[in-house]
Amino acid sequence: MRECVHHGSVIVLGPAGEVVRVHGDTRRPIMPRSSNKPVQALGMLRCGLDVPDDADLALVCASHNGEPDHVERATALLAKHGLTPDDLLCPPDYPVHEGSRNALVAAGGTANRVSMNCSGKHAGMLATCVQRGWPTTSYTDPSHPLQVTIRNTLAELAEEPIAHTAVDGCGAPLFSVSLYGLARAFGKLASAEPGSDLRRVADAMRAHPYLVAGTGREDTLLMDAVPGLLCKAGAEGVHAAALPDGRAVALKISDGAQRARMPVIVGALRSLGVATPALEELAEEPVFGGGRRVGSVRLLPAVF
Repeated sequence: MRECVHHGSVIVLGPAGEVVRVHGDTRRPIMPRSSNKPVQALGMLRCGLDVPDDADLALVCASHNGEPDHVERATALLAKHGLTPDDLLCPPDYPVHEGSRNALVAAGGTANRVSMNCSGKHAGMLATCVQRGWPTTSYTDPSHPLQVTIRNTLAELAEEPIAHTAVDGCGAPLFSVSLYGLARAFGKLASAEPGSDLRRVADAMRAHPYLVAGTGREDTLLMDAVPGLLCKAGAEGVHAAALPDGRAVALKISDGAQRARMPVIVGALRSLGVATPALEELAEEPVFGGGRRVGSVRLLPAVF
Protein backbone atom coordinates (compact mmCIF):
# COMPACT_ATOMS: atom_id res chain seq x y z
CA MET A 1 0.00 0.00 0.00
CA ARG A 2 1.28 3.44 -0.92
CA GLU A 3 0.51 5.64 2.11
CA CYS A 4 2.17 8.97 1.31
CA VAL A 5 3.67 10.72 -1.70
CA HIS A 6 6.16 13.59 -1.53
CA HIS A 7 6.47 15.96 -4.48
CA GLY A 8 9.43 18.10 -5.40
CA SER A 9 11.88 19.30 -8.04
CA VAL A 10 15.30 18.00 -9.06
CA ILE A 11 17.88 18.97 -11.65
CA VAL A 12 20.83 16.94 -12.93
CA LEU A 13 23.71 18.69 -14.71
CA GLY A 14 26.51 17.33 -16.86
CA PRO A 15 30.22 18.19 -16.43
CA ALA A 16 29.94 21.43 -18.42
CA GLY A 17 26.87 22.57 -16.51
CA GLU A 18 24.47 21.39 -19.21
CA VAL A 19 21.04 20.17 -18.14
CA VAL A 20 20.88 16.38 -18.34
CA ARG A 21 17.56 15.86 -16.58
CA VAL A 22 14.97 18.01 -14.87
CA HIS A 23 11.75 17.36 -12.97
CA GLY A 24 9.58 20.17 -11.67
CA ASP A 25 10.38 23.88 -11.53
CA THR A 26 14.12 24.23 -11.03
CA ARG A 27 14.40 27.87 -12.14
CA ARG A 28 12.35 29.54 -9.41
CA PRO A 29 14.19 30.77 -6.31
CA ILE A 30 14.36 28.45 -3.31
CA MET A 31 15.99 28.82 0.10
CA PRO A 32 18.93 26.38 0.00
CA ARG A 33 19.29 26.53 3.79
CA SER A 34 22.42 24.64 4.91
CA SER A 35 23.18 23.54 1.36
CA ASN A 36 24.66 27.05 1.09
CA LYS A 37 27.33 26.25 3.68
CA PRO A 38 30.15 25.25 1.30
CA VAL A 39 29.66 28.55 -0.54
CA GLN A 40 29.50 30.44 2.76
CA ALA A 41 32.83 28.85 3.71
CA LEU A 42 34.28 29.90 0.36
CA GLY A 43 33.13 33.45 1.07
CA MET A 44 34.97 33.34 4.39
CA LEU A 45 38.17 32.20 2.66
CA ARG A 46 37.79 35.04 0.18
CA CYS A 47 37.53 37.43 3.10
CA GLY A 48 40.87 36.12 4.36
CA LEU A 49 39.90 33.37 6.81
CA ASP A 50 43.06 31.48 7.71
CA VAL A 51 42.34 27.93 8.91
CA PRO A 52 45.48 25.80 8.48
CA ASP A 53 43.67 22.58 9.35
CA ASP A 54 41.24 21.37 6.69
CA ALA A 55 39.33 19.52 9.41
CA ASP A 56 38.39 22.92 10.84
CA LEU A 57 37.28 24.05 7.38
CA ALA A 58 35.08 20.95 7.07
CA LEU A 59 33.45 21.86 10.37
CA VAL A 60 32.81 25.39 9.08
CA CYS A 61 30.79 23.72 6.29
CA ALA A 62 28.94 21.44 8.70
CA SER A 63 25.45 20.82 9.97
CA HIS A 64 26.96 18.64 12.64
CA ASN A 65 25.45 16.20 15.13
CA GLY A 66 26.84 17.92 18.21
CA GLU A 67 28.92 14.84 19.00
CA PRO A 68 31.95 15.42 21.25
CA ASP A 69 34.39 15.77 18.31
CA HIS A 70 32.19 18.45 16.74
CA VAL A 71 31.70 20.43 19.94
CA GLU A 72 35.36 20.23 20.99
CA ARG A 73 36.62 21.34 17.56
CA ALA A 74 34.19 24.28 17.38
CA THR A 75 35.15 25.34 20.90
CA ALA A 76 38.87 25.10 20.05
CA LEU A 77 38.41 27.17 16.88
CA LEU A 78 36.75 29.89 18.92
CA ALA A 79 39.45 29.75 21.61
CA LYS A 80 42.20 30.20 19.00
CA HIS A 81 40.69 33.61 18.28
CA GLY A 82 40.12 34.67 21.87
CA LEU A 83 36.43 33.78 21.73
CA THR A 84 34.05 31.56 23.69
CA PRO A 85 30.73 29.87 22.83
CA ASP A 86 29.01 32.94 24.35
CA ASP A 87 30.20 34.92 21.31
CA LEU A 88 28.18 32.72 18.96
CA LEU A 89 24.94 34.24 17.69
CA CYS A 90 23.34 30.90 16.81
CA PRO A 91 20.62 29.87 19.29
CA PRO A 92 21.23 27.38 22.11
CA ASP A 93 20.27 23.83 21.19
CA TYR A 94 20.78 20.22 22.17
CA PRO A 95 22.92 17.87 20.04
CA VAL A 96 21.16 16.25 17.10
CA HIS A 97 22.85 12.95 17.94
CA GLU A 98 20.69 11.07 20.44
CA GLY A 99 23.54 9.54 22.41
CA SER A 100 25.36 12.86 22.72
CA ARG A 101 22.14 14.60 23.73
CA ASN A 102 21.44 11.99 26.41
CA ALA A 103 25.00 12.22 27.73
CA LEU A 104 24.76 16.01 27.95
CA VAL A 105 21.50 15.85 29.89
CA ALA A 106 22.75 13.05 32.15
CA ALA A 107 25.75 15.21 33.05
CA GLY A 108 23.46 18.09 34.00
CA GLY A 109 24.01 20.03 30.81
CA THR A 110 21.43 22.09 28.95
CA ALA A 111 20.92 23.45 25.47
CA ASN A 112 23.94 25.55 24.48
CA ARG A 113 25.20 27.43 21.45
CA VAL A 114 28.22 25.29 20.63
CA SER A 115 26.09 22.12 20.48
CA MET A 116 23.83 23.76 17.90
CA ASN A 117 24.37 22.11 14.50
CA CYS A 118 25.54 25.34 12.83
CA SER A 119 28.12 26.28 15.47
CA GLY A 120 31.02 25.40 13.17
CA LYS A 121 29.82 27.85 10.53
CA HIS A 122 29.29 30.56 13.12
CA ALA A 123 32.73 29.88 14.64
CA GLY A 124 34.23 30.30 11.16
CA MET A 125 32.38 33.57 10.65
CA LEU A 126 33.64 34.87 14.00
CA ALA A 127 37.20 33.75 13.24
CA THR A 128 37.04 35.60 9.92
CA CYS A 129 35.90 38.77 11.67
CA VAL A 130 38.65 38.59 14.28
CA GLN A 131 41.31 38.06 11.61
CA ARG A 132 40.00 40.96 9.54
CA GLY A 133 39.39 43.28 12.50
CA TRP A 134 35.66 43.42 11.73
CA PRO A 135 32.90 43.69 14.35
CA THR A 136 32.02 40.35 15.90
CA THR A 137 28.73 41.38 17.50
CA SER A 138 27.03 42.07 14.17
CA TYR A 139 28.45 39.33 11.95
CA THR A 140 24.96 38.01 11.10
CA ASP A 141 23.79 41.37 9.76
CA PRO A 142 23.28 41.12 5.96
CA SER A 143 25.13 44.44 5.56
CA HIS A 144 28.23 43.16 7.41
CA PRO A 145 31.20 42.97 4.99
CA LEU A 146 31.47 39.23 5.59
CA GLN A 147 27.86 38.62 4.58
CA VAL A 148 28.16 40.92 1.57
CA THR A 149 31.08 38.81 0.31
CA ILE A 150 29.16 35.57 0.93
CA ARG A 151 26.16 36.94 -0.96
CA ASN A 152 28.34 37.97 -3.92
CA THR A 153 30.14 34.62 -3.89
CA LEU A 154 26.88 32.68 -4.13
CA ALA A 155 25.60 34.91 -6.93
CA GLU A 156 28.87 34.40 -8.83
CA LEU A 157 28.91 30.60 -8.54
CA ALA A 158 25.19 30.25 -9.23
CA GLU A 159 25.45 32.67 -12.16
CA GLU A 160 22.27 34.42 -11.11
CA PRO A 161 21.29 37.27 -8.79
CA ILE A 162 20.21 36.61 -5.23
CA ALA A 163 16.42 36.65 -5.36
CA HIS A 164 15.63 36.96 -1.64
CA THR A 165 17.43 37.52 1.64
CA ALA A 166 15.92 35.89 4.72
CA VAL A 167 17.07 34.59 8.12
CA ASP A 168 18.09 30.95 8.50
CA GLY A 169 17.22 28.87 11.55
CA CYS A 170 20.68 29.54 12.98
CA GLY A 171 20.22 33.31 12.68
CA ALA A 172 22.64 33.85 9.78
CA PRO A 173 21.48 35.51 6.55
CA LEU A 174 19.90 33.10 4.08
CA PHE A 175 20.32 33.92 0.38
CA SER A 176 18.09 32.30 -2.23
CA VAL A 177 18.94 31.01 -5.70
CA SER A 178 17.31 28.45 -7.98
CA LEU A 179 18.04 24.73 -7.94
CA TYR A 180 19.74 25.28 -11.28
CA GLY A 181 22.03 27.88 -9.72
CA LEU A 182 22.70 25.71 -6.66
CA ALA A 183 23.68 22.74 -8.83
CA ARG A 184 25.99 24.97 -10.88
CA ALA A 185 27.67 26.21 -7.71
CA PHE A 186 28.30 22.67 -6.45
CA GLY A 187 29.62 21.55 -9.82
CA LYS A 188 32.17 24.36 -9.78
CA LEU A 189 33.27 23.60 -6.22
CA ALA A 190 33.72 19.88 -6.87
CA SER A 191 35.67 20.28 -10.13
CA ALA A 192 37.74 23.37 -9.29
CA GLU A 193 41.46 23.58 -9.98
CA PRO A 194 43.72 22.12 -7.26
CA GLY A 195 45.08 24.88 -5.04
CA SER A 196 42.06 27.13 -5.48
CA ASP A 197 39.84 28.17 -2.58
CA LEU A 198 36.89 26.41 -4.25
CA ARG A 199 38.80 23.15 -4.44
CA ARG A 200 40.01 23.48 -0.86
CA VAL A 201 36.43 23.69 0.43
CA ALA A 202 35.41 20.65 -1.59
CA ASP A 203 38.47 18.63 -0.61
CA ALA A 204 38.08 19.48 3.08
CA MET A 205 34.49 18.21 3.09
CA ARG A 206 35.36 15.08 1.10
CA ALA A 207 38.29 14.30 3.41
CA HIS A 208 36.25 14.77 6.60
CA PRO A 209 32.67 13.64 5.95
CA TYR A 210 32.15 12.81 9.63
CA LEU A 211 32.81 16.42 10.62
CA VAL A 212 30.36 17.67 7.98
CA ALA A 213 27.47 15.78 9.59
CA GLY A 214 28.17 12.84 11.89
CA THR A 215 27.12 9.35 12.85
CA GLY A 216 24.27 8.06 10.69
CA ARG A 217 23.71 11.34 8.86
CA GLU A 218 23.02 11.65 5.13
CA ASP A 219 26.05 13.64 4.02
CA THR A 220 28.50 11.48 5.93
CA LEU A 221 26.94 8.28 4.56
CA LEU A 222 26.84 9.56 0.97
CA MET A 223 30.40 10.88 0.88
CA ASP A 224 31.63 7.64 2.43
CA ALA A 225 29.63 5.65 -0.13
CA VAL A 226 30.77 7.51 -3.27
CA PRO A 227 34.48 8.38 -3.57
CA GLY A 228 34.98 12.01 -4.56
CA LEU A 229 31.36 13.03 -3.96
CA LEU A 230 30.69 16.47 -2.49
CA CYS A 231 27.27 16.91 -0.93
CA LYS A 232 25.43 19.04 1.57
CA ALA A 233 21.86 18.74 2.80
CA GLY A 234 19.71 21.64 3.89
CA ALA A 235 16.56 21.97 5.96
CA GLU A 236 13.13 21.98 4.33
CA GLY A 237 13.97 19.12 1.98
CA VAL A 238 16.96 20.57 0.10
CA HIS A 239 20.03 18.61 -1.00
CA ALA A 240 22.88 19.27 -3.45
CA ALA A 241 25.75 17.09 -4.61
CA ALA A 242 28.51 17.04 -7.22
CA LEU A 243 31.11 14.66 -8.59
CA PRO A 244 34.77 15.50 -9.26
CA ASP A 245 34.15 16.07 -12.98
CA GLY A 246 31.49 18.71 -12.27
CA ARG A 247 28.35 16.63 -12.73
CA ALA A 248 25.87 17.91 -10.18
CA VAL A 249 22.44 17.43 -8.62
CA ALA A 250 20.17 19.75 -6.64
CA LEU A 251 16.73 18.94 -5.27
CA LYS A 252 13.95 20.43 -3.19
CA ILE A 253 11.13 18.40 -1.63
CA SER A 254 8.12 20.70 -1.80
CA ASP A 255 6.67 19.91 1.62
CA GLY A 256 10.08 20.07 3.28
CA ALA A 257 10.12 16.37 4.17
CA GLN A 258 13.65 15.34 5.06
CA ARG A 259 12.94 11.63 4.62
CA ALA A 260 12.34 12.01 0.89
CA ARG A 261 15.77 13.51 0.14
CA MET A 262 17.91 10.39 0.21
CA PRO A 263 15.88 8.27 -2.24
CA VAL A 264 15.79 11.17 -4.71
CA ILE A 265 19.47 12.03 -4.53
CA VAL A 266 20.46 8.37 -4.82
CA GLY A 267 18.22 8.09 -7.88
CA ALA A 268 19.77 11.19 -9.40
CA LEU A 269 23.28 9.86 -8.82
CA ARG A 270 22.27 6.54 -10.37
CA SER A 271 21.07 8.44 -13.44
CA LEU A 272 24.62 9.79 -13.76
CA GLY A 273 26.01 6.27 -13.76
CA VAL A 274 27.15 6.26 -10.14
CA ALA A 275 26.81 2.79 -8.64
CA THR A 276 28.45 1.42 -5.52
CA PRO A 277 27.14 -1.23 -3.11
CA ALA A 278 27.15 1.30 -0.28
CA LEU A 279 25.08 3.75 -2.34
CA GLU A 280 22.49 1.07 -3.11
CA GLU A 281 22.02 0.51 0.62
CA LEU A 282 20.96 4.17 0.94
CA ALA A 283 18.33 4.06 -1.81
CA GLU A 284 15.40 3.58 0.59
CA GLU A 285 14.54 5.20 3.90
CA PRO A 286 13.11 2.63 6.34
CA VAL A 287 9.70 3.01 7.96
CA PHE A 288 9.46 1.35 11.37
CA GLY A 289 6.53 -0.15 13.24
CA GLY A 290 6.86 -1.68 16.68
CA GLY A 291 10.62 -1.28 16.50
CA ARG A 292 11.03 -3.25 13.26
CA ARG A 293 11.14 -2.26 9.61
CA VAL A 294 7.69 -2.56 8.08
CA GLY A 295 7.99 -0.35 5.01
CA SER A 296 10.17 2.09 3.15
CA VAL A 297 10.31 5.51 1.53
CA ARG A 298 11.43 4.88 -2.04
CA LEU A 299 11.72 6.73 -5.33
CA LEU A 300 8.81 6.26 -7.74
CA PRO A 301 10.04 4.30 -10.78
CA ALA A 302 8.92 6.94 -13.26
CA VAL A 303 11.24 9.63 -11.89
CA PHE A 304 14.62 8.26 -13.04
